[in-house]
Amino acid sequence: MIIVKIIGGLGNQMFQYALGRRLAYKNDVELKLDISAFDDWYHLHSYGLNNFNIEERIATKEEILRLSRYGRIKNIFCEVLDVFKPYYQREYVREKDFTFDPNIFKITDNAYLDGYWGSEKYFLDIESIIRKDFALKQKSDLVNLNIADQIIDTNSISIHFRRGDYVTDPKTNAIHGTCSPDYYHRAIEDVCKYVSDPHFFIFSNDPGWVKENFSIPYPMNLIMINGPEKNYEDLHLMSLCKHHIIANSSFSWWGAWLSSNKNKRVYTPKKWYKVDYINQKDTFPASWYKI
Repeated sequence: MIIVKIIGGLGNQMFQYALGRRLAYKNDVELKLDISAFDDWYHLHSYGLNNFNIEERIATKEEILRLSRYGRIKNIFCEVLDVFKPYYQREYVREKDFTFDPNIFKITDNAYLDGYWGSEKYFLDIESIIRKDFALKQKSDLVNLNIADQIIDTNSISIHFRRGDYVTDPKTNAIHGTCSPDYYHRAIEDVCKYVSDPHFFIFSNDPGWVKENFSIPYPMNLIMINGPEKNYEDLHLMSLCKHHIIANSSFSWWGAWLSSNKNKRVYTPKKWYKVDYINQKDTFPASWYKI
């Protein structure tokens, strides 16, 4: 059994699931999700993977205690024994840093994964499975379907503004920050060199701010129909766009990655984190354009 800890926003949850799915699939073992944090102590975001066509098996409290470091017996005995094992052979495996770690692929069974795992290298060899899993479980409502038709029928370009806790939470802001207006305008200028008759679709967790502070001399739709409780619909709409200007956010990362356009241009901020001590070399697919 592979148990993966699910926490964070929807994009983070998708990365966590994707690695667990890869390990479980390659080793022909069961994947279970630990979503207990959303009930116990984590309330910044809601669990959202249940809106996708995933293999969803929720780990029980007993299963979590058996493999994670939170059981009393593990705290007393197993932590000492684990010192003599390579970290990837332990039952509790915590992400070392934000770079891709190929040693994680040595895990075969009986492991609890705790981390963000924010690189496509963790699941690229089962890309078709991941894309199928992250299809929406339920058919979208008529309003979303109408916008989807507009996106499909135009030379659509998504733009994502990530604000929310990136602005209001001091700790989050200190690490992430927000993308500058210069980044967006440079990306828009460049993509318009390659895309004729562009039509921009704007996504944000703060659409009011976007409405007051952002304008461009091109057709654009500010998507304001879903809200945080249906953010999976926004992500789906984003994935239908032909090209993408993403924020430093795993949410729009997935919106761009899930796009099926073989010739898509994806623009990403060169500096993903506000701080310099986090290595970001494995964050972006090589084909994406960094500004």
